[in-house]
Amino acid sequence: MKIGFIGGGNMAKAIIGGLKNNGFDMTAIAVLELDAQKRTELIAEFNVRASDNYDEIRNTDVIVLAVKPQQLREVCQKLTSMTSTQLIISIAAGIRSVNISEWMNHYQAIVRVMPNTPAQIQAGVSALYALANVSQQQRDQATTILAAVGKTLWLDDETKMDAVTAISGSGPAYVFYLIEALQEAAIGLGLKQEEAQMLAVQTFAGAGLLAAQSTTDVKTLRAQVTSKGGTTEQGILALENANLKNIMMLAAKAAADKSRTLGDDLAK
Repeated sequence: MKIGFIGGGNMAKAIIGGLKNNGFDMTAIAVLELDAQKRTELIAEFNVRASDNYDEIRNTDVIVLAVKPQQLREVCQKLTSMTSTQLIISIAAGIRSVNISEWMNHYQAIVRVMPNTPAQIQAGVSALYALANVSQQQRDQATTILAAVGKTLWLDDETKMDAVTAISGSGPAYVFYLIEALQEAAIGLGLKQEEAQMLAVQTFAGAGLLAAQSTTDVKTLRAQVTSKGGTTEQGILALENANLKNIMMLAAKAAADKSRTLGDDLAK
């Protein structure tokens, strides 16, 4: 499989790095990147081909669109004359597959992906949606590429992408916010900055790993830590009195609503 990336930013580098770690042949990867410094870094770090010429990605099996959403229409229009059977994978946030298809003269071999930032350490999760004409082989190609940076989840309805954006796309920011809050609480209770940071970060990391590896659902895991009449119970009661679950639901809804609005705006 020959892969071409248009755009050599952080997410493209994360995917290329994940492929490299999985033993993928780096000489089969080409990157179209306009920034000369980024091209130099990509070649030095990954030994891929990198240039500012579209011909670099012409003879590939898969083209990954890793540019900013505002740049995608122009890129798609340039690709129209050089695509025939290639799979197009877009990781541009908010842009719907139907719009990509329209911008590429109704091209149909398109998969839209919503990855998240933990992909940078191969611990991400990516939701994928394919247009109806995408073959099983092309689906497998998309899975192979995105599995290099974490878990994959195929969606049967593209409208679910707004929910995915709100939960896993924006989710890392919610987690960082909660870690920040826990650190501040620790400092308020008398711990030093470095002590607070280590305890908060490792608590989130460990709890997340336990939830990921356990066969027990998170509600039960939470109950197991919350002994009757204990310290954790008092903390949980304070969170429930503050209606934290509802606050999180409101945050997710706000993010999903914004995702839909951005999709509408970017399609114009």
